[in-house]
Amino acid sequence: MISTDIVVIGGGCVGLTAALGLAQQGYKVTVIDKASEHVTLSDAEARVSALSIASQQILSNLNAWQNMDATRLAPYQSMRVWDKESFGDINFDAHEVNQSHLGHIVENNNIRNGLIKAAKEEPLITLKFDTEINAIHNDVEQVVLTLQDGLLMAKLAIAADGALSWVKKQLRTPTTFSDYDHHAIVANIKTTESHQQCARQVFLPQGPLALLPMFGADQHVCSIVWSTAPEHAKQLKTMSDAEFNKHLTAATDSVLGPCEVITERASFPLTMRYTQQWLNKRVIFIGDAAHTIHPLAGLGMNLGLLDAASLAQCLTVTNENGDKTNISLTSGSIRLTKQLREFERWRKSEAQTYIAAMASLKELFEGKNPIKKLIRGVGLKLTDKTPFVKNKIIQQAMGLTGELPVLAENKDNI
Repeated sequence: MISTDIVVIGGGCVGLTAALGLAQQGYKVTVIDKASEHVTLSDAEARVSALSIASQQILSNLNAWQNMDATRLAPYQSMRVWDKESFGDINFDAHEVNQSHLGHIVENNNIRNGLIKAAKEEPLITLKFDTEINAIHNDVEQVVLTLQDGLLMAKLAIAADGALSWVKKQLRTPTTFSDYDHHAIVANIKTTESHQQCARQVFLPQGPLALLPMFGADQHVCSIVWSTAPEHAKQLKTMSDAEFNKHLTAATDSVLGPCEVITERASFPLTMRYTQQWLNKRVIFIGDAAHTIHPLAGLGMNLGLLDAASLAQCLTVTNENGDKTNISLTSGSIRLTKQLREFERWRKSEAQTYIAAMASLKELFEGKNPIKKLIRGVGLKLTDKTPFVKNKIIQQAMGLTGELPVLAENKDNI
């Protein structure tokens, strides 16, 4: 039998971030994942995340950013958002808020590889990849997992096993669902014109299309996330490359010239999920296991990393002498329950805010209603001409506003 303080179920980016944050606080952590440990990166991958400055700081403070492949990081210095059905157009630039960049476009596996390398350097972390969990027993004192090779006992379990969480199903945790009636088409494209380190997003009648600048000295590769109606997504996925290229170039108003798809097109449905009960006895949910939102603002990974960093903070308290101490994980610990409830309140509030905001944005920018088109056009133009409002939006996009965990603080002048 394996005994550990905390077991993290899910060795993706969010789970590994939680493990590193907790080990940094002195907890003995075991990470379990059925996936393999390392992914070798070759051609640019289509599954990417737009990491905010706050997320970069979290990864840097955990020594994961330094372990990522720096040649595959794509900082973006500006953003352009426009509405194809109105005159609305807005531009953001990092220099407007005295920053060198607004964020980075990074392949998910590059993030994960960096986190794994950092975790291997942490003596308090045990990694168990290629490991299936056959059963979970959760009570008020501990969590017991039945693995392929024996039992694992932990005082606390963190479920970070994704949107289709196995843990959530086993514990029959109630979840609110809402179909966005969108499917996302994800692929990499080559553009005629240089992307110039600018992230672009155009709102089309059936949904938003994002052009995310990828790494490469010639700046001619972008990752796309095209959210659209299911039937349209099916058409886009099954049409020939030549036909898709024409549709894509037209949809983007040829801002980067003729486009050429260079990877297979993946498609997946978009669903809002919100776990009603984040704390279930000795199991706590974070990341996509707790919430999923529409990708139109690229917030999913950032919210998950903030969940992980916030949980690590909530499981540490400062005594009257100013020293940090760990929370007792023994049964009946009133402080533990209080701190876990504080984490749940904190992150639930953030998730609810962004879920509501994404639903409102999707509704406002969808369709050809003339009143909505006017509101969109005027709103974008006014915002673009109002520096104070623009700066607030930029700060929000960079993840530098709101109630941030200590791990998101800039300790090295990023």
